[in-house]
Amino acid sequence: MNSKPATRPEFERIALLLQGGGALGSYQAGAYQALAEANLHPDWVAGISIGAINSALIAGNPPEQRVEKLRAFWEAVTAPPLGIPYMPGLTIQNDMQHQIVNQWRALGIMLMGAPSFFKPRFPPPIFTPAGNPGNLSFYDISPLKTLLESLVDFDRINAGETRFSVGATNVRTGNFAYFDNKTHKIATAHVVASGSLPPGFPATEIDGEFYWDGGIVSNTPLQWVLDARPRQDTLAFQVDLWSASGELPRDMIEVDVRQKDIRYSSRTRAGTDQFRRMQAVRRAAAKLLAQMPGEVRQSPEAEILAQEADTKVYNIIHLIYHAKKYEGASKDYEFSRRTMEEHWKSGYDDMINTLRHPEVLQRPQSADGVFTFDLARQGREEAKR
Repeated sequence: MNSKPATRPEFERIALLLQGGGALGSYQAGAYQALAEANLHPDWVAGISIGAINSALIAGNPPEQRVEKLRAFWEAVTAPPLGIPYMPGLTIQNDMQHQIVNQWRALGIMLMGAPSFFKPRFPPPIFTPAGNPGNLSFYDISPLKTLLESLVDFDRINAGETRFSVGATNVRTGNFAYFDNKTHKIATAHVVASGSLPPGFPATEIDGEFYWDGGIVSNTPLQWVLDARPRQDTLAFQVDLWSASGELPRDMIEVDVRQKDIRYSSRTRAGTDQFRRMQAVRRAAAKLLAQMPGEVRQSPEAEILAQEADTKVYNIIHLIYHAKKYEGASKDYEFSRRTMEEHWKSGYDDMINTLRHPEVLQRPQSADGVFTFDLARQGREEAKR
């Protein structure tokens, strides 16, 4: 690609923020490949659910091995069933055929599980007595734990070269929790907890508490990163797998698809708009403080303002996967190799096209110090020309 920057962009921190979305997560892997090829290595990787898994594969490996490990994970969990080889040259003629193939594959995943990821429990939990929350699920995710331990160097994550954060939901309190390598010793359980979506997957126990998927409360780590202190000039790549905007549904399948998109998009744009408003207030406070006489700046009220004042700048770059109509409501658990490759290529192409816009890597000049970019709104067609 031709978008490799000659020098690191003028930001104190590059952050990669990865939303949850199951099988859609290979879109993030493709987007990361394009970032790596552009020599844009993140200082902070944060994720929820499948985004937490991708984050661990990135932070838990040296830069030159990260794409290779992501590829190894995604090929493992999308291995063709029953030894049937993947045939990339086999052409699907139209959307109807594509939908049939995808739904058939999704049904197989539902019944048999995904290789190296999860497998059905026998007997199903509805036929077993009440017991440990860690066993209450339709699927056993021990294969995922084994796969992560083979591909992720947790000592590297805990060494702190790259900041790493994953979010989960405390089952008992209902509160959101972040596990961060600045405050926790990260292990496989922290990553698995972030993706423990019930009733498919069981709660994960950590230090006597049980956790479910972070997406139950919030499916994006954007706020966690933007609210972190001390504040730093930040270039943030937010890679989302669900689109909050969409068309009105025309049948019951589309109703199911649309409600999933709205639920798991976590209103990323609304969160960004709110941050932008708060940042304008923080910059105004910083400007006022600089003009205050010394005795006023020492007042309790001014000290409160000083704690919030901020002159840092932020570029928030959105990549949002827009599913094809034939993918349907099973798009987040349709772990087929063909679809994985389609998602990977889509993420790769979208990131390349995003990086072709020079303003993405430039410090913002706006009064609020915040620049946002979304390829779907600000240049998808331009970038293709």
